[in-house]
Amino acid sequence: MPDKEQNKERFLKIYRENITREGADKLLEYLLSPQSDFFDAPASARFHSSVDGGLLDHSLNVYDCLCDYLSNPALKERFGFSYSEESIAIVALLHDLCKVGVYKRGKRNVKDETGKWVQVDSFEFNDPLPYGHGEKSVYIINGFMRLTREEAFAIRYHMGYSSEREDPRNVSAAFEMFPLAFALHVADSEATYYTEGKFAKK
Repeated sequence: MPDKEQNKERFLKIYRENITREGADKLLEYLLSPQSDFFDAPASARFHSSVDGGLLDHSLNVYDCLCDYLSNPALKERFGFSYSEESIAIVALLHDLCKVGVYKRGKRNVKDETGKWVQVDSFEFNDPLPYGHGEKSVYIINGFMRLTREEAFAIRYHMGYSSEREDPRNVSAAFEMFPLAFALHVADSEATYYTEGKFAKK
């Protein structure tokens, strides 16, 4: 399994080779700066990839899952799914920028194998810019470079129906109008529940 430095090198290679539109260099400069913990942050407080470098690992897993999903000839032939390498890299690698700077180290109590309460290291969620999830990622990216409409909708709705606060009519409309949104949701779900979930341990 690649370590954090190998993952970082791979992320930078994919980013620099594929994301070349105006402002992309400034966004990468921000991700590499002390103002961003993108390469060190977890992807969640307790669930998938809740480890140092988990957000980076998850972003690469989503990229791999999305590339694999979109390589299906039936999607191209029957439904016309065809996206540039740049769009694929943008939506996969950057869909969770909303998680930059929101996880802080802490402690929590858990029972050990003997039933005794012990303190363990954990991450606590504290968002200094509570602008939502997908919409916050879109907001951050658009501060550096312009997204296409389909890229913006893909990132905005990559969580699909999983949020009880989400209007399911909007999700359905987004998936129908912008197939990349559905594809990214599938890739994000596969990465979360399978690549990083219980099957990853087998």
